[in-house]
Amino acid sequence: MVRLLRPFGRAVTYTRLLHLFIAIVWPSMWLFIEEAWWTWVVAAALLAPVGLVPAMRTVEGLQARLLLTGHGHDGESGGVVVAPSAAWGDRWRLVVWLEARLLLGCATAMLTAQLLLGSVDLVSAAFGRDIDEGEPLLLEGHAWWHVLLVPVALVALAGLVVGSGHLIAALARHLLGPTPAERLAAMEERTEQLLERTRIARELHDSIGHALTVAVVQAGAARAARDPDFTDRALDAIEETGRAALEDLERVLGILRESERPVSSRPTLTDADRLLESARASGAKVDIELTGPLDTVPKPVSREGYRILQESLTNVLRHAGAVPVRTRIAVADGTLTLEVRNPLTADIPGPGRGSGLRGIRERAALLGGHARTGPDEGDWQVHVELPLS
Repeated sequence: MVRLLRPFGRAVTYTRLLHLFIAIVWPSMWLFIEEAWWTWVVAAALLAPVGLVPAMRTVEGLQARLLLTGHGHDGESGGVVVAPSAAWGDRWRLVVWLEARLLLGCATAMLTAQLLLGSVDLVSAAFGRDIDEGEPLLLEGHAWWHVLLVPVALVALAGLVVGSGHLIAALARHLLGPTPAERLAAMEERTEQLLERTRIARELHDSIGHALTVAVVQAGAARAARDPDFTDRALDAIEETGRAALEDLERVLGILRESERPVSSRPTLTDADRLLESARASGAKVDIELTGPLDTVPKPVSREGYRILQESLTNVLRHAGAVPVRTRIAVADGTLTLEVRNPLTADIPGPGRGSGLRGIRERAALLGGHARTGPDEGDWQVHVELPLS
C-alpha cells in the first residue's frame, strides 16, 4: 500500500500533469471561441512547422527537464537535452513530440474531467439528486450504493494521473533525449574530463613528489655530513625546489579554478636545466647528452617529456640516492627519446610498483609512444620514445 501511495508524495507526479495541461491551453481557448472538432485538427497542423524551428527543442527540453524529470538546466539531464535541433532527424522527432504531447494532454484532460465530475454525480445520486441526461456519468435514478462507486472513480483518476505522467516522461526521454551522435559527444567530453583529472593528479604527484624527495635527501645528507657549508648548499637546494613546487601547485590549482586557462605556462624540456641542477644539488652526479633541437619539439610532447624526466630523476633520488646518473635527450627522425640510467641498488622498484613508473608508461601511451622501465645491463633504465607528429 505504501508503495502504491508513494508517487502521490512526489512533486514530479503533479508537475507532469501540469505539463500535459499546459500543452492544451491555447487549443482550449480557441475551442471556447469556435466549438468544433476541427479546431483540434488545425491545432495539430500548426504544431508541425513550429517543431521544425531548431530553438523549440531547447524550449521543450527545458520544460521537460523542469516538469517531467524534476531537474533544472544546471542539474542532471534526466535523459533530456536542451540543445537546439542540429539535424532534420531532431526536428522531426520534435514534431512527433509536440503532436504526441497535444494528443495525450487532450485525452488526459478529458478523462480527468469525466472522472472528477462523475465522482461528484455519484455522490449526488446517492443522496437523492437525479442525474440529468448529458451528465458525464449517466445513471438512472438514485440509490445509496452509488456512493460505493466513488472510490473506483478516484482510483481510476489516480491511475490516470500517474500513468499519463510516466508515459509523457518516457516519450520525452525517447523523443527529446540525446541522439547517438550527442551521446558520443557527451562520452568524449566525459573522457576528456577524466583524462584531465588524471593528468592533474600526475602533475601534483610528479611535482610535489620530486620536491619532497629532494628535501628529504638533502636534509638527511646535511645531517650526516655535519658540514656548515654543505648544510647551506642543502638548504639552498631545498628552498629552490620548494619554491618551484609551490609554483607548480599554484598553476595546477589555477587550472582547477579556471577550466579555460591555457596550459602554456607548464614547463617543457627547454626548462630541464632546473631539474638537473636540483638533482645535482641533492648529490647525484648527473651527466646530460643532448642531441637535436629541443625547440622544435611540439609543446604537448615537450611538456610530457619534462614530467617524465622529472619522475625519472625523482625515482633515482628516492631509491638510489647520490649515484651517477646518465641522461640522454635526443630529437631525431620524428621521435623524442628520453633515457635515464643509474647503477642498480638493493632497493629496486618492480615494473608494476608505484604510481610514478605507471604514470611514465601512461604518459607515453597517451602520446602514441612507449616506455621501458627496469634493469638493463647492470643499470636501472627508464627509456621512453615519443612521436613528434
